[in-house]
Amino acid sequence: MAKQTVGLKIGASQLTAACLDLNGEARLVQVAREPLAPGIVTGGEVRDVPALAESLKHFFKRHGLPRRSVRIGIANNRIGVRTIEVSGIEDERQLGNAVRFRAQEALPIPVHEAVLDFQVLSEGTDAEGTPTRRVLLVVAYRDLVDAYAQACHDAGLRLTGVDLEAFALLRALTPPASLGMLDRSALVAVAIGAERSTLAVSDGFSCEFTRVLEWGGAALTGVLARSLNIDPAAAEDLKTRMSLEAGQVPDGVTIEEATQAREALRGALQGFARELVSSLQFYQSQPDSLGIREVVLAGGTAQLGGLAAALEQLVGVSVRVGDPLVGVSVGKRVKGDAPPVALAVPIGLGMAL
Repeated sequence: MAKQTVGLKIGASQLTAACLDLNGEARLVQVAREPLAPGIVTGGEVRDVPALAESLKHFFKRHGLPRRSVRIGIANNRIGVRTIEVSGIEDERQLGNAVRFRAQEALPIPVHEAVLDFQVLSEGTDAEGTPTRRVLLVVAYRDLVDAYAQACHDAGLRLTGVDLEAFALLRALTPPASLGMLDRSALVAVAIGAERSTLAVSDGFSCEFTRVLEWGGAALTGVLARSLNIDPAAAEDLKTRMSLEAGQVPDGVTIEEATQAREALRGALQGFARELVSSLQFYQSQPDSLGIREVVLAGGTAQLGGLAAALEQLVGVSVRVGDPLVGVSVGKRVKGDAPPVALAVPIGLGMAL
């Protein structure tokens, strides 16, 4: 029987899950999504563990999701990600100690307060013949991870992995090598959440850089509410029906209101574009950085019509909406209903073996 894994994204405003069969290849068999009460998770951290546990318990029960193998993602600027070089270590048992030692130098988190993980990206030798390893190092504050783990435990879920949302995002959006689309340029993936957005840069094989941007779809809801003088719920509904393309007029608004709303949305996007450009400039200031191939969008806000074209004009790089189904097959009878672009992170979490 194929192993089933549930990739679970715990956002500020909703829970999103993707259940995949893992049997040689990843096959999507179920999706689920529902709102999460405000204040339970904010800034990428759990503020109310009992409330999150109760929400997770009911979420899994309502949707009949498997509880035995669940992987969650975290995204927070209190997580450090670095690529380091480790030299002179031939004994695999000593590699972990060497990485932990380097972590104390490379990351601003005391090791005794941290959860550390690493992955060897490549191996080689230097000019003197000394073995070298290029290592991707991730360090997170222990209390941040423990709060998510405790909520999952209290909800009766068997947590089999905690991953960076950035890694899951790249896993879901990077085309398989068999498509022949990979070259020595950087793929930038951006998942736009409610409060914040996760940016990840890949060379096609591993994560080169990641950052959490303090901007999300709620900013667009806010400008719509203020621009048209409507309540947040009505603004959120209108956002799902709006388009940044000229001439599009959703039901229930006048041509003038649609034009006003579109201008407000475009104005709000300028702040997001500045965040993107600043992050990409920082990445490209690093040694061995690559040229930017394209920016690929994901998350519920990526469904906004004309968003990719508007951002492309603002950042000066090719932008498109991603397809998180590029690396998975889809079961004939997928349970649940959610737009694929909103599922990129949970699908990527579920793909991890």
